[in-house]
Amino acid sequence: MAAPQGVRHPGDLRWETRLLAVLILTLLVFGIAMVYGAASYQTRGGGLSIALSQFTGALLGGVLLLVVARVDYHVWRRFAWPILICTILLLLIPVLPFTRAISPVTNGARRWVNLGPLHLQPSELARLAVVIWCAMLAAKKGEAVRGFKKGVLPFLVVLAVVSGLIIKQPNMSMATLVALCGAIVLFTAGAKVGHFLLLGLVAGLLAIQMIMMAPYRLERLRTFIDPDKAGAEARFQIDQSIIGVGAGRVFGVGFGQGQQKFHLPYAYSDFLFSTIAEEWGFLGVLLVVVLFALFVWVGFRIARTAPDPFGQYLAAGLTAAVGLTAFLHIAVSLGLMPTTGLTLPFMSFGRSSLVISLIGAGMLINVGRMRGRPSRDRKAAEE
Repeated sequence: MAAPQGVRHPGDLRWETRLLAVLILTLLVFGIAMVYGAASYQTRGGGLSIALSQFTGALLGGVLLLVVARVDYHVWRRFAWPILICTILLLLIPVLPFTRAISPVTNGARRWVNLGPLHLQPSELARLAVVIWCAMLAAKKGEAVRGFKKGVLPFLVVLAVVSGLIIKQPNMSMATLVALCGAIVLFTAGAKVGHFLLLGLVAGLLAIQMIMMAPYRLERLRTFIDPDKAGAEARFQIDQSIIGVGAGRVFGVGFGQGQQKFHLPYAYSDFLFSTIAEEWGFLGVLLVVVLFALFVWVGFRIARTAPDPFGQYLAAGLTAAVGLTAFLHIAVSLGLMPTTGLTLPFMSFGRSSLVISLIGAGMLINVGRMRGRPSRDRKAAEE
């Protein structure tokens, strides 16, 4: 039977979800190979151990992606509040003084929660939880989201709580990313531009205050604004990253042959893009940028053609989470932003980040698959 006029048949849209799956798989395989090469400078077997850890994360995340991709995305609308509350409780653990046994200090910060075999970074989950919750509330409020008191203010309260807990870890870059993801969902839902300008001004003033209160953040900002006046120690990370990017030239020095990984801290996570640029050159950089650009393009196509407002907002938020994280990681590696600790989605080492990113990708794929199909959960979810 032919599809009704104006309604696209599901088969006409299937290529988008297939392309999305191919992009994710390509980024995963390339990422595992680069993590192995970037970590090979460690003790004997260190690179293989880290790559195997990343591979197990990819397997777990891949299985969850396949499961989530078959779960009607309207289910997440009903569970938005429980997911958000659980995330806030997990974010509280690193902040409390009596929880150091399960959330110890690592590299000067408490960002991890160890619950038996489960090692989780709650801030990574927060990025996903905030997108789901904001999409749920925006769809529920409808046109009311254009108002401030009944529209924007409830979002601000929750975003302030979640971002504030992440800042306390401390992890200002992730807190900023979480807030931006929520803001993009709000913008997609039709919130007024004037509200964003006002909130942006307030957020900027608060960010400046927090930077001034933390000497290491202030030093990073000074290094970024005027690197010539900063000390060699303050410039070290970004200098080594830029040297690696420049050394790659067009074709790169060869897989596993990069030298800056011996100098860059976390070359297999926070500065993986620099390692890619050195070993694969401009062609490798172009490949990575094109892959992420295609991901964002397909993701927003899915958001634009989603069958209902919740699907549109959810897809837009999930796409923005990947695109923004990739952009910020690349910008830091090129010296275009102050140093942060954000990973390259699907590629950098970090199982929490990888698994959460793959779960989010599974949700995005399901939104794409549900276009043009009746949903048993949609009517119940909208009530």
